[in-house]
Amino acid sequence: MNGTIQAPTIEYALLAPMLVVFGAAIVGVLVEAFAPRYLRSAIHVPLTLLSLAGAFALTIWQAVVKGIPTKAAAMGAVAVDGPALFIWGTILVLAFASVLLIKGEDHFVAAASAVPGSAEEEQALHEGAAHTELYPLVLFAVGGMLLFPAANDLLVAFVALEVMSLPLYLLCGLARRRRLLSQEAAVKYFLLGAFSSAFFLYGTALLYGYAGSIDLAKISTAIGAVGGQDTLLYIGAAMLGVGLFFKIGAAPFQAWKPDVYQGSPTPITALMASGTLVAAFGALVRVFWVGLGGLDWDWRPVLYGVAILTMVVGAVLAITQTDIKRMLAYSSIAHGGFLLVGVIATGKAAAQNASALSGILFYLVAYGLTTVGAFAVVTMVRDAGGEAWHLSRWAGLGKRSPLLAGIFAFFLLAFAGIPLTSGFFGKYAVFQAAVSGGALPLVIVGVVASAVAAFFYVRVIVLMFFSDPAADGPSIVLPSWGTAAVVGFAVLATVVLGVYPQPVLDLAHSAAQSLFVR
Repeated sequence: MNGTIQAPTIEYALLAPMLVVFGAAIVGVLVEAFAPRYLRSAIHVPLTLLSLAGAFALTIWQAVVKGIPTKAAAMGAVAVDGPALFIWGTILVLAFASVLLIKGEDHFVAAASAVPGSAEEEQALHEGAAHTELYPLVLFAVGGMLLFPAANDLLVAFVALEVMSLPLYLLCGLARRRRLLSQEAAVKYFLLGAFSSAFFLYGTALLYGYAGSIDLAKISTAIGAVGGQDTLLYIGAAMLGVGLFFKIGAAPFQAWKPDVYQGSPTPITALMASGTLVAAFGALVRVFWVGLGGLDWDWRPVLYGVAILTMVVGAVLAITQTDIKRMLAYSSIAHGGFLLVGVIATGKAAAQNASALSGILFYLVAYGLTTVGAFAVVTMVRDAGGEAWHLSRWAGLGKRSPLLAGIFAFFLLAFAGIPLTSGFFGKYAVFQAAVSGGALPLVIVGVVASAVAAFFYVRVIVLMFFSDPAADGPSIVLPSWGTAAVVGFAVLATVVLGVYPQPVLDLAHSAAQSLFVR
């Protein structure tokens, strides 16, 4: 044949934030291979932080100076539109804060290959050995988080899902203390994550069989044009939903979340609870609104049920928890249900869709920053064996350290959605869009679930301030500059977004407009 192969067109400038993160991850792997052990940490930390800061600066430059692109990049595979840029900026800020937590405290095992409690592990601890490869692993995970919500075809979305998930499977098993629990969390996350990835990939195959394409826009076009293939369409959409629901921890696919949050090193828990949730919701909105938007009369009732179940399961089961990280995990599940309310709030008018999406984007920023701050506080409350995870150990914390207990109480009130906190306006934006979209019954369930959730938040506050501290109670470690910076920034953001949220709401609304420009 005399035909020529056309070279793909890649808009490298549009993809620069992702390329910087992936490039830094590759450099980090080379550092692990060739740099002396004693120099690795000194190279990795500035490399990781500078790459995340540089990627954030490039994201701002693209959004402000260059403007929002009107068509997808990389031959239609990556949609660098307003929502993608907004989500990229959010993820990069959350990842930067999580890396500061990683640097700030000694959370990771000295030798991952050593049997917990063995002589090899004791020797590694005595020698002060440290895992430095976790920095490139974090960068690869963050790169996947950036690509996942911007993927404009299902195959790229699957690749992004795996690039995001595989490093997290490893990082979950590297906790320095409670080693068996950490390894169990990693295995559970890996096995259940593999099942969810298989569902997502099989759903992609079925939709390709239906539409003849994996491009979201072409799938949307095929929904109104292809006949006689409804079985492929509905089963494929359902399987995609299972894969995405797993990543956001929606019921009944939430079982992994409490175990993984509890067993993982706390900085990795902070990264998963914030960045992974933001990326997964960005991908879910793009798949269901862009690719399956013409099927909304069919998937909205399903999402209705999933949202209700997720809010109820998260709020009710959180009450029964005695471990602080498991309680925050069920809180995360409940907040996933509140965000699903916004996903359901679609309508025929573009203004209604933009209102719902802007509410989701604002909620993700508010919740992500508060979550990182809450887990940063958890790292500072210590027992002899590590972090004080059991709630009984937090009794009387307000008398031992009023400032730290007050900050944690403020974060809990933000989770509960108390006025003058960022959580209040996050819920208000999402619920208002749902009411406008005709989902008032769902909003009523959300308000009731919020009231139930407020009970276990207030319970912790009462425990900290109105109980006597135990004689052998936990100590409050002096935070590193990184941990202190994360807590301070999270408090400031929670206050500012609660008192004066309008600039970020306007920014989210402006970003939401371009999702519907096709």
